[in-house]
Amino acid sequence: MKFRNVLTIGALMAATATLAGCATLPPPTAELEAAKVAVQRAQDLNASQFAPQSLSAAQSYLQQANAALDKGNESDARPLLERAAAVGDLATVQAQAAVKVNDAKARQAQVHELRAKIEQGGAQ
Repeated sequence: MKFRNVLTIGALMAATATLAGCATLPPPTAELEAAKVAVQRAQDLNASQFAPQSLSAAQSYLQQANAALDKGNESDARPLLERAAAVGDLATVQAQAAVKVNDAKARQAQVHELRAKIEQGGAQ
């Protein structure tokens, strides 16, 4: 009876190990592409000028993820890729916001100049 229990437990352990081997995740191809796109988009929007810390962090996460992938550590790479994409998106939004703020300041300066011209014209 005890021998049968040992065989049953051994068979269950072997089946569990086999199933665990089949349950591995696919390579993080989509995550890698999303991270690359997010970092590239931020670079294209001059995040190096307007959001340098976020862009640098996104690039660092992407480099770390690529190093992990080169070593075959897909489980380590996946969260790094997700961070790279998220921080890349943050850098994009920060760069867009900075551009809009700069545009608004330039327009305010134009309005101020026009008002000054109008007031000077009215005083003559």
